[in-house]
Amino acid sequence: MKGKMITVDGNEAVASVAYRLSEAATIYPITPSSPMGEHADEWSAQGRQNIWGGVPRVVEMQSEGGAAGAMHGSLQAGALTTTFTASQGLLLMIPNMFKIAGELTSCAMHVSARTVATHALSIFGDHSDVMAARSTGWALLASGSVQEAHHLACIAHAATLKARVPVLHFFDGFRTSHEVSKIEYLEDETLRDMIDDDLVAAHRKRALSPDRPFIRGTAQNPDVFFQAREACNPYYMAAPDIFQEAMDKFSSLTGYSYHLFDYVGHPEAERVLVIMGSGAETAHETVQYLTEQGEKVGVIKVRLFRPFSARHFVNSLPKSVKTVAILDRTKESGSLGEPLYLDVVSAIEEMAASGELPTKDKPRIIGGRYGLSSKEFTPAMVKAVLDEASKPSPKNHFTVGIDDDVAKTSLELDRSFSIPHPGLSQAVFFGLGADGTVGANKNSIKIIGEGTDLYAQGYFVYDSKKSGGITISHLRFGPEPIRSTYVIQKADFVGCHQFPFVEKYDVLNAAAQGATFLLNSPYGPEEVWDHLPVTMQRHIIDKKLKFYVIDAYRVAREKGLGVRINTIMQTCFFALSGILPKDDAIGRIKEAIEKTYGKRGEAVVEMNIAAVDAALDHMHQVNVPERVTASFDLRPPVSPEAPEFVRDVLGPMIALKGDELPVSALPADGTFPSGTSRWEKRNIALEIPQWEPEICIQCGKCALVCPHATIRGKVYEKKWLEGAPEGWRYAPAKWPKMQGMYFTIQVAPEDCVGCGLCVQNCPAKSKTDAKKKAINMTPQLPIKDREARYWEHFLSIPDIERGQLNIKSVKDVMLLRPLFEFSGACAGCGETPYVKLLSQLFGDRAIVANATGCSSIYGGNLPTTPWTYNDDGRGPAWSNSLFEDNAEFGLGMRLSANIRQTRARQLLSELAGSIGERLVDEILKADQSDESGLATVRQRVAELKTKLSGLNDPKAKELAELADDLVKRSIWIVGGDGWAYDIGYGGLDHVLASGENVNVLVLDTEVYSNTGGQMSKATPMGAVAKFAAAGKPTGKKDLALMAMTYGNVYVARVAIGANDAQTIRAFLEAESYPGSSIIIAYCHCIAHGYDLKYGLEQQKKAVACGHWPLLRYDPRLAAEGKSPLQLDSKAPQIPLKEYALNETRFAMLHNAFPERAEKLLEAAQKGIYERWALYEGLSQILGRKEDAM
Repeated sequence: MKGKMITVDGNEAVASVAYRLSEAATIYPITPSSPMGEHADEWSAQGRQNIWGGVPRVVEMQSEGGAAGAMHGSLQAGALTTTFTASQGLLLMIPNMFKIAGELTSCAMHVSARTVATHALSIFGDHSDVMAARSTGWALLASGSVQEAHHLACIAHAATLKARVPVLHFFDGFRTSHEVSKIEYLEDETLRDMIDDDLVAAHRKRALSPDRPFIRGTAQNPDVFFQAREACNPYYMAAPDIFQEAMDKFSSLTGYSYHLFDYVGHPEAERVLVIMGSGAETAHETVQYLTEQGEKVGVIKVRLFRPFSARHFVNSLPKSVKTVAILDRTKESGSLGEPLYLDVVSAIEEMAASGELPTKDKPRIIGGRYGLSSKEFTPAMVKAVLDEASKPSPKNHFTVGIDDDVAKTSLELDRSFSIPHPGLSQAVFFGLGADGTVGANKNSIKIIGEGTDLYAQGYFVYDSKKSGGITISHLRFGPEPIRSTYVIQKADFVGCHQFPFVEKYDVLNAAAQGATFLLNSPYGPEEVWDHLPVTMQRHIIDKKLKFYVIDAYRVAREKGLGVRINTIMQTCFFALSGILPKDDAIGRIKEAIEKTYGKRGEAVVEMNIAAVDAALDHMHQVNVPERVTASFDLRPPVSPEAPEFVRDVLGPMIALKGDELPVSALPADGTFPSGTSRWEKRNIALEIPQWEPEICIQCGKCALVCPHATIRGKVYEKKWLEGAPEGWRYAPAKWPKMQGMYFTIQVAPEDCVGCGLCVQNCPAKSKTDAKKKAINMTPQLPIKDREARYWEHFLSIPDIERGQLNIKSVKDVMLLRPLFEFSGACAGCGETPYVKLLSQLFGDRAIVANATGCSSIYGGNLPTTPWTYNDDGRGPAWSNSLFEDNAEFGLGMRLSANIRQTRARQLLSELAGSIGERLVDEILKADQSDESGLATVRQRVAELKTKLSGLNDPKAKELAELADDLVKRSIWIVGGDGWAYDIGYGGLDHVLASGENVNVLVLDTEVYSNTGGQMSKATPMGAVAKFAAAGKPTGKKDLALMAMTYGNVYVARVAIGANDAQTIRAFLEAESYPGSSIIIAYCHCIAHGYDLKYGLEQQKKAVACGHWPLLRYDPRLAAEGKSPLQLDSKAPQIPLKEYALNETRFAMLHNAFPERAEKLLEAAQKGIYERWALYEGLSQILGRKEDAM
């Protein structure tokens, strides 16, 4: 090890260099690149300087297109400017990238390469985004590891200044961007030596200035455009050598050697792999191992992909090469081959044609695809490609790592092949999102990486659920640099932090012989064995595992940590692993606790330290029996009663075996069935609510606010008590129209996530025990099986017919079946109650356009999805397009619905003579404004279909296909504030202005929740968010007021926790309004920084302080002589701070910058009073205006 060593992830490694070599950064959040912008913003807020002694200006824009435009302008005005992005975000930058490159502007941007959405969205990594930008004229520079990304970021900034070719430096999303690794840090002095001040000055001299005026960005005509476009050729011809010069200079300063194409392997290799990105690291270690075994193989790591230098490439080939195999991490449908393959083919052919090919013979070339969407790329796959290359007739255009049973492209793998790593410690941890496992493991890596001479690597596998999804942490520690860019296959230590996982997943499959297994278990060392499945017991016995248990949740509760078990499990890991001396490790854990939690106050620090001290006293070794004794095994991922597709396709995904599914199992166009979340049974709650019939007032509030639709009510006839499971709970129904019927509240025990929101919101208390409510949290494990039987019986009871209900009432809405259930949203989510309400009120005729964001991830993420259907097979039809275009996407759905209905009505009229005038008239004139009218028209449509089936007429056949469109469609455009206030606002504004009959639901969390909590224009003044580390200095955008200015848009601002009746009323009014409508819903969020079971209380305070005034603007009221603007909440009644300081997002500013925090709080309070006065005055003026008319 040479210089200062640090332990960071790829994003921080890159941002550290980019920040210090820039004067400005224009940013916008997108996974997985967001942390680069977050670091830059935080450093700027702290006043950290770049290498010239200035503090870079970091500006968040409204979209990636905006960030690119601002970067372009900043560059044109002479500042060294950077940005960070990925995937669709990069695609939005492409127009400006063409301009920046066309103007030969020095610039370096950094991309954590991520999959571009095609048949589905994926947040994970491949090169499809970068390859979509390869025609822009930007140099493309690839890094394969965290250390390389740190280094090549510097080389990118240095080379672009001389080359005048802008550089897109990329590294693999998640695999590199989120891998935590120990690297050598580039000091400011090194960066300073890499940058030529004369070249910086030249860049500034090319800037726009009124002191040296010129024109750039002209419009050119056919006479000269072609010639002018070719004028840049000398710059691109010179660029490869300039990049190599920068690499050579970097080598002289640091000792690290890089080339445009780096060869590793046997000096007389006959088979050579060509690859770029993190896969090159796996190929590197595999080739080294195979070479040691006597195989003549090698690998070329591509650094500079554009401009592609054929001369440098062929000179990197060993002269002995016979076969070259190229691997691309992207797919280009319809192309002869993927980009790297095509470039290598061209390079070899052209150099051979010109006589400049240095190899003995022209090698044959094969190419293939690997690793799309972060698909694992292992040594076995590298070997499979090299083995294929040795065949007399190797397969071309192959795939590796999947089973392609359709096009037969896939290569066979020897899955038993692996590379031994003597001296390397490997540990795997299974946790639950938000239980602290990942955070603790990141701390462990830092403790070991920075406290010892060992190299350290951490990689974290997530599903795409919000908090509450499974996380798998892979940690490696060893004396040599670690090139293993794939998950651990043989772990020396396995930690399972969630006991329910033991019967869901084969967590010990990756355990090595003699490994240590630590289990967080509610059962002690004497009884835990009897609660383990056959598969787990067999692993423990056959692999001779050392087995330990601890009841970490008990320790956490006793120390006041709730469900945060991270420090407890971390302490046990260090005690058992022996990587550090125990006392030293515990001391370092406590230091990390003080650093991590210090801002939250001394009490939080002391609780965590107390938990560390108590951990080892509660950890026990289990005496392992000699034989398997379990009477049960891993449970099937889904019920045998599930549909075939769910069992055969979604089931393996749930069981973490989706990698084994063949191509033929998956829909080619990305279409999946609805209603699949009911089969998953996540079973993650420690406690669930239990109903007390004698206390319940049957108000329906618990069911209304349940974020996951797991607590429901039904009214039913007495006959359903017969055959009910023993202990079934019920009470006489308290509905005047339902006398003699019975009522039950039931919880889905394996779907509930235990957030406690329902209990906190329950208004009914026992008269004898003030702590007891109509529902109370109860440990899940002892009652799970019983409650599951109750749930099955509950589902068998039919729903009350919708026509019998008053759907304006909270009490009756409870009886409407949710058609959005068991989503992957965070426990206590503030968004999903609104989405569920939409599904209850309108779901059987709704089409939903969903913007990318939290609601698209918990609403449409595999393996299972929550949008479902009723007993008639009807339910919301849901689709996600992109982030920025959702309003337009939804408008297109309305256009199509109108066209289809118009055509159906036309055909109906034309066929009246054959169908019957009465039926046609009844359908065309049907009143569809309420539930009874909708039910009636559906009956008539059913009658119509029967009649059409007997007609031999092409028009009858067409009408039969369109008949359902005669029922009123409800079009909903759903998304978060990042979409509605920022990236999609232009489209939203246009759609609202169109007057088309669409309904917009804005789920306003006041931050970019899905990408980690970055600031949006919905973020209130004084709130700390990512990209607003010093607190947002400006006020929240008033989207409601802006929409009202059109005068013909229905507008509502609602908060279900503050006024549930007003929320329901707003939904009904918005949907009934014959034009554009928008509902802006207050949504508490995990990013706000408090226990979400108190989310509804915070909603009440948000309204009471005036931060979130409730209102409805209904243009129809003008015709009644009333003011269209109805204020549904009172003037501010409490100070803003009584609301704000309950949330970490506000409180942390008072800890970090108290004076600034007070000023912003005062300004925000003043803004609240001013806005209320504005609303109140506007309501009165509009009322007087109508009176005057």
